[in-house]
Amino acid sequence: MRAFLSGLAGGLSPAARFRRACRLLEHETRAARGFTQLGTLAREGMVAAQYQVARAYLEGTGVPRSPMEGVRWMHAAASAGHAEAGFSLALMLLLDPPHRRGADGLLPVALPAGLERWPDPLAAMDWARRAAQAGLPEAQALYGYLLATGPDNARDPQAAREWCARAARAGCPQGDLGLAVTHLSAGTGVPGTDPDAVAALIRAAEQGLPTAQYMLGLLHERGWGLPPDGARAAQWYARAAARGVRPAQARYGALLLRGKAGGARDVMAAETWLRRAALAGDREAATLLGDLHVHGEAAMPGDHEAVKWYRMAAEQDHAMACHMLALLYVSGRGVAADAAQARIWLERAAALGNVAAMTDRAATFPVREPESGAASPPVIDFAPAARAGDPVAAFNLAVSLHGGVGCARQPGQAVVWMERAARAGVVNAQYWLGRILLGGGGVQADPPRARHWLELAARHGLPEACLVAAQLRLDGQGGPRDHAGALALYHHAARAGRVEAMFSLGAMYGGGHDIAPDRARALHWFRLGAGHGHALAQLMLGRYLARGLAGAVDVAQARYWFGQAAAQGVDAARAELEHMDAG
Repeated sequence: MRAFLSGLAGGLSPAARFRRACRLLEHETRAARGFTQLGTLAREGMVAAQYQVARAYLEGTGVPRSPMEGVRWMHAAASAGHAEAGFSLALMLLLDPPHRRGADGLLPVALPAGLERWPDPLAAMDWARRAAQAGLPEAQALYGYLLATGPDNARDPQAAREWCARAARAGCPQGDLGLAVTHLSAGTGVPGTDPDAVAALIRAAEQGLPTAQYMLGLLHERGWGLPPDGARAAQWYARAAARGVRPAQARYGALLLRGKAGGARDVMAAETWLRRAALAGDREAATLLGDLHVHGEAAMPGDHEAVKWYRMAAEQDHAMACHMLALLYVSGRGVAADAAQARIWLERAAALGNVAAMTDRAATFPVREPESGAASPPVIDFAPAARAGDPVAAFNLAVSLHGGVGCARQPGQAVVWMERAARAGVVNAQYWLGRILLGGGGVQADPPRARHWLELAARHGLPEACLVAAQLRLDGQGGPRDHAGALALYHHAARAGRVEAMFSLGAMYGGGHDIAPDRARALHWFRLGAGHGHALAQLMLGRYLARGLAGAVDVAQARYWFGQAAAQGVDAARAELEHMDAG
């Protein structure tokens, strides 16, 4: 009987043998047998079998995984005109595996004949073109995308739109995504102003493409071509994040953290998504995680965790993370205090344009005369680029002139260059111009102009500017008194983690200002400020708890917070403790 069945199988047509081998390959216990039969057909020249053998080698199905053999067979099938093989080869040639060559990566140890280098975008375009011309919609979408975004000498926007449109008409969601990308990449104005691009992106997102879902979330969040809508943005980000899109995970986490996802802040969920994005290499997510830990808002806060996340982002040249890491080294939080490391990270943050780091560097590490025989550190000359119209160079030149870094101090010229940078939209320049114009440092005070620039920087969300502009509104300096406006600015700075703003909010809600007193809110903000180590917030929290100003009296907690403030040198807190002991 076995011989009869064997003879019967041997008499099957090649197509039937191919179908039978593919069925065997799908079963775990018979996969090796199916691969053997496919290998025979592939060596006999069946192109479809060559493609299946390539996939089996690449996936390790029915045979030990072998990138070398997988690419060799995929190249053979593609060269024979197999559309799916050409499409797969194009995708592979676009990748740059992290381990380059080796058994653990996609790239084989040696390239098969016909492939000269890896990755190879031009070769990928050629294989995608062949598969597209053979009628494969996915290849048409890929070819259109490469024509829109590939190497400059190979781009053809008109052809890109035509190929993506052809794929979209065939019902391929990647075609709609490619059509959106070609429209958006060709635009000269604000992204999303082309209604055709937005419509194509919506179709692709609704068909489940995670990249399209992320892009649609971005349009909703920024208000590009669609009404600004944080809740809708969060919905699309959440869908893309669940599919592993790293920037979507970071943006979704940020919206949850700031309470802009259509509900209240959800710090725990935000931390989860930010952690996923940071571990995948997102530096913004890593910086936000560092902030969560340093401000004590993480599920299990710890300074050592803050160091870890800030370092991850700082090593990717995130200016704010470099600055925060330096401050942790200065204070010895989460890491041994190390002035040398602090200097390194402050200088790196300053070189990346972080204004606060420039100030901290000057305050913490005064300029020293070089030791005898030691070379002076190089000084960057920002003047040529500033004169050529570079606003960032103008800002850096102004900082140098104001502080006498690498040149004589020239406060008047510093104001001139700082204003040029400020008018060009450099937010840090707007802030520092306002600070300079408040007076001192050899410059005539001009409170109205100072307030103008500080409030402009505050409208751009700079926390430092919010703090100063709020104080000007409280005092009526440079313009009318505006306590409600000051309150709003303090709220913005507090959300950014500024402890001074937390204390100021407590003081404003406590009464004596042109807003309705709310002692429950005052207690809330004093508690937050105290928890972050603000001495006066600790004093005020102690008073609220000792006297029941916003609820029940809690003498034990009041004593604790008075003690914390007294340890920081607040005489009024020591007096409160003495009064409690005397009573």
